[in-house]
Amino acid sequence: MENPITLKTPLKEGDVRELKAGDPVLVSGTIYTARDLVHKLLFEKMPDELKIPLNGSIIYHCGPIIKNNRIISAGPTTSIREEPYEAELIRHYGIGAIIGKGGMGEKTMRALIENGAVYLAATGGAGALLADSIKEIKSVRFEEFGVPEAMYELIVRDFPAIVAMDSHGRSLYDEILEESRRNMEKL
Repeated sequence: MENPITLKTPLKEGDVRELKAGDPVLVSGTIYTARDLVHKLLFEKMPDELKIPLNGSIIYHCGPIIKNNRIISAGPTTSIREEPYEAELIRHYGIGAIIGKGGMGEKTMRALIENGAVYLAATGGAGALLADSIKEIKSVRFEEFGVPEAMYELIVRDFPAIVAMDSHGRSLYDEILEESRRNMEKL
């Protein structure tokens, strides 16, 4: 990764707003995994009701594989599934970044712009490599949802990602789609 920007949690809005789509980043600090069931629960509950310190945090769309209380694979899951919830979670919980794969929709993009947050893309298919950046499982919430759906509070060091959607409205996914359309028209 060439000239990555170091991000340390909790994220500060001013620092996040300086990030631009295409910037490589290395994340260190605390991140939280959250998939479908956790997103639904967070959406239905108020922040003070759950008492999870998500302000300035990073949510990772990930269902880790765990063996002997150690994460052996932690690849990103497809983020668009969380589109019905993500904008409200960013607004109500003060989430500073989302990590996932495949990007998100217009509702989430508006929340990124309004709240000074970003969407970070992690490399799909590299779960074992990404797990190397996880140094500790600090806590587990909602274990009743099962291993992939529980919420893991993770301590990471130099977790690699790319800013794919920034707080200025730029999306690498939209740019690639537009370029593909132009190339298709040429054919």
